[in-house]
Amino acid sequence: MRGGNDSSVTEFILLGFSNYPELQRQMFGTFLVIYLVTLMGNAIIMSVIFLDQSLHIPMYLFLQNLSAVETGFSTAVMPEMLVVLTSTKATISFGGCFAQMYFILLFGGTECFLLGAMAYDRFAAICHPLSYPVIMNKRVFMKLVMCSWLSGTMMTSLQTTWVFSFPFCGSNEINHISCETPAVLELACADIFFFEIYAFTGTILIVLVPFLLILLSYIRILFAILKMPSSTGRQKAFSTCASHLTSVTLFYGTACMTYLQPKSRYSPDTKKLMSLAYSLLTPLLNPLIYSLRNKEMKKAVVKLWERKVAFNTT
Repeated sequence: MRGGNDSSVTEFILLGFSNYPELQRQMFGTFLVIYLVTLMGNAIIMSVIFLDQSLHIPMYLFLQNLSAVETGFSTAVMPEMLVVLTSTKATISFGGCFAQMYFILLFGGTECFLLGAMAYDRFAAICHPLSYPVIMNKRVFMKLVMCSWLSGTMMTSLQTTWVFSFPFCGSNEINHISCETPAVLELACADIFFFEIYAFTGTILIVLVPFLLILLSYIRILFAILKMPSSTGRQKAFSTCASHLTSVTLFYGTACMTYLQPKSRYSPDTKKLMSLAYSLLTPLLNPLIYSLRNKEMKKAVVKLWERKVAFNTT
């Protein structure tokens, strides 16, 4: 495992929850079920929006992109973690670790920007309903989606390449459930001071800036809702925004605790649980939140199901 230069590590060992061997079988079963439900739920959302023409509006097209991101995020973490739970010594190659970190950052960063774009969409729809078709036309929607994906890609490419340019010449054991940046950097045998400054600044820009824009958007939305004369209108507006706010709270809350925490504040096990919250829990709850709290989505699912039943009976 040692070569002729300082970067002598050619593979890593993911420790996962190896310090709880008696629980790993139960964890495997639970995480497998959650992962399969996550894939099915997000696949249903993407399929329903694709098949129902009435849902081809920015609000649901943003949701379709969000479901794609959640599916990718979960898939970047869960399959490898299931392997870790069934192995006595779970190794991942240098290239495999690079790829996993790349996709975790890609889907995580893209989700940050998408959630901000979705907040802007709701702000325009509720605060400026008459000019909403002009504000959020097809061209604006496409620009917001493309900027979200491109921003996530550029940030990810720079950060992942930088992390793996450091030499790894000591232990190759990653005390985490996946190749996330903080866990991998603990193994680097080089001065990472400038990278830490970049990473902290980048996290503030990618996580906190969209989060603050979301808060400002919803403050404006709240005032607009309170001014509505109809209680039915207020209820509908609150219902429309509640699902987005729930998703935002889950995602940004756990991400901030992981990437903006002081190094020694949490134990490795606590960090693993927080990582599970946004890589396992958020992608699972996303389809449940949006399908249970949105009447149009429920109607579209029922309509497509009835159409399928009618087709099968003919």
